[in-house]
Amino acid sequence: MIPLGWSEIEELALGDLQGGGEEIIGIKGDSREVGPGDLFVALNAGVDFVDDAQARGAATLLPRDQEAALAALASLVRSKSDARVVAVVGSAGKTTTKDILGALCAPHASTIWAERSLNNEIGLPLTVCRLEPETRVLVTEMGMRGLGQVAALCAIARPDVVVVPHIGPEHLELLGTVERVAEANAEAVAVLPAGGTAVVPARAPELEPFLTRDDIALRRFAPEDLDQHNGVTSFRVGDREVPLTLPFTQRHLALNTLAALHAYDALGLPLERAEEGAAEIRLSPWRGEERALPGGGFVVNDAYNANPDSMRAALEHLAERAGSRRKVAILGEMAELGASADAYHREIGELAAELGIEVIGVGEPARGYEPAAWAPTPDEALTLARATVEPGDAVLVKASRAVGLEGFADEIANFARA
Repeated sequence: MIPLGWSEIEELALGDLQGGGEEIIGIKGDSREVGPGDLFVALNAGVDFVDDAQARGAATLLPRDQEAALAALASLVRSKSDARVVAVVGSAGKTTTKDILGALCAPHASTIWAERSLNNEIGLPLTVCRLEPETRVLVTEMGMRGLGQVAALCAIARPDVVVVPHIGPEHLELLGTVERVAEANAEAVAVLPAGGTAVVPARAPELEPFLTRDDIALRRFAPEDLDQHNGVTSFRVGDREVPLTLPFTQRHLALNTLAALHAYDALGLPLERAEEGAAEIRLSPWRGEERALPGGGFVVNDAYNANPDSMRAALEHLAERAGSRRKVAILGEMAELGASADAYHREIGELAAELGIEVIGVGEPARGYEPAAWAPTPDEALTLARATVEPGDAVLVKASRAVGLEGFADEIANFARA
């Protein structure tokens, strides 16, 4: 981390500070990761581990307001960096786009990108606090559940480039409409500095009212700007063709790659050398991970989260990828869809039927898929899966995170081999 003087931290008056030296070279929220020169910020239950952090040689902070304290510390670190900052926002594809862009940039510029889905009022500041003096690119991810939240995160990270992989129905329980979802995510575009860049879908009508600035560069990407053939995906970025070999086959992930390539190009990095970073792409867990099953089958673990658009993309990929295999989808709830939840679940169930996919539903809202089989709990659903999945099947596991299906794919792979 860019060093902070102890006196600088004291001046912020964030809470009870203990044990500092002349400067701090790391800010962390996990006492197991700290050592001399680090500042352990006691977050949530972390107050029980202050003594442990001090025993490891770290300074400690018991903040009066943990979110305000992290924001102040991260803002101080950011003020000392001249790195170019990218903010990835949107309804779906944030984490994979962030992972892809970070990997593309890393061979050509000292790059830090957010771990997993650290995209909220705690995760974003902790990511910013990882900035090093030599960092040239910082790729952040910003989530939201209401208006004003993306703007608050941008005030900390101060992005130069914004990427919006997708706009669609999410958090409707709180925001009500997709138009409000677009408005919340467009806060990142509104705070770009003059000369900044926004990378947006070519077709996202709900976003258009917020794309009126004439002092920033606007880059649009579309599905027709990519072609997948014989294991190579060719992307059109401006007037350039960029062929890449990707570690995944999903077309929606390729579209996220196209958005990332536009941001990569906006950062001034060499398109002709993008393949170097593509070879190192590693997606965060539970996002399209594929494991082989006996008899030539496979199971896709896409259980980190789900909304109607990401569910549709995952089902369409399963149908395409499966070929002649029997297709099974283990689907849990798509959460926080408000009054439209029943209709969205019904539409996804109808799509699965059209694609010839047999659905096992998990949890009460999953009855809306009109599944071939249903279980009230993940444990009971796993019993159903044992009775249903056969050698050679193509299987998808997907749900909102609260359903807890992340371990299903491993379980299926294990019992399929038994």
